[in-house]
Amino acid sequence: MTSVLKTRKLHKQFVKDDQGIVALRDFDLDVEQGGFVSVLGRSGCGKSTMLNLLAGLTTPTSGEVLYRDEPVTKPRIEVGYLTQSDTLMPWRTVRRNIEMPMELRGVPSSARRERADELIERVGLGGFDRHYPRELSGGMRRRVSLARMLACDPETLLMDEPFGALDAQLRHDLQKELLRLWQGSGQTVVFVTHDIEEALLLGDRVVVLGRLGRVVLDETVDLPRPRDPDESRVDPRFVSLHRKMTDALREGAR
Repeated sequence: MTSVLKTRKLHKQFVKDDQGIVALRDFDLDVEQGGFVSVLGRSGCGKSTMLNLLAGLTTPTSGEVLYRDEPVTKPRIEVGYLTQSDTLMPWRTVRRNIEMPMELRGVPSSARRERADELIERVGLGGFDRHYPRELSGGMRRRVSLARMLACDPETLLMDEPFGALDAQLRHDLQKELLRLWQGSGQTVVFVTHDIEEALLLGDRVVVLGRLGRVVLDETVDLPRPRDPDESRVDPRFVSLHRKMTDALREGAR
């Protein structure tokens, strides 16, 4: 398989109060085209730093990030990024928020509207196209953010705990929605989470990070799709993998 994203000896250090704080050290990762990689780790292990580096939003202290063997020095149009926080524009309607990345790229208004309407239906927001973010629930705003990320058909999706603030049932619904949108698309996904079950239900590969981004475990998830949470929880393979991830997180915290 072709590697879309690669990191080589990636190191990131921040300066705070005249002291250097290391977030990542010698981090290596290869992400194959069309794969769904869950990056699992506790808070403070460098997951978000890693994702910002992959997205080209920050530059490494040393080492490199490659996208299709080209150095990543700034955001790329082929890569979509869904952050933890709500970044919708409050003065724009649902449709206008989804249209925004296309507008920035000079897509004609008729094409923008057609694409936005298609995505509104795909993420289950039909009839809410003229609503403003303040008029939507948290789950609906996440759907709008997901649609906006998909608006320009990025070939790679970076997702930083996008459903972490939602209740369990809504998180489950959006997980299924994400998989429905991804399967058969050919898109590559790097999905950051601290939740073992989410990592296993979504990913076909789980990379467990320890402190400073140390890769503790890189495991293929051979569970059949589609994966129903209730059925998966009692699958012996799921139980075994869950135990393995739990042990890896404990090791990574040492």
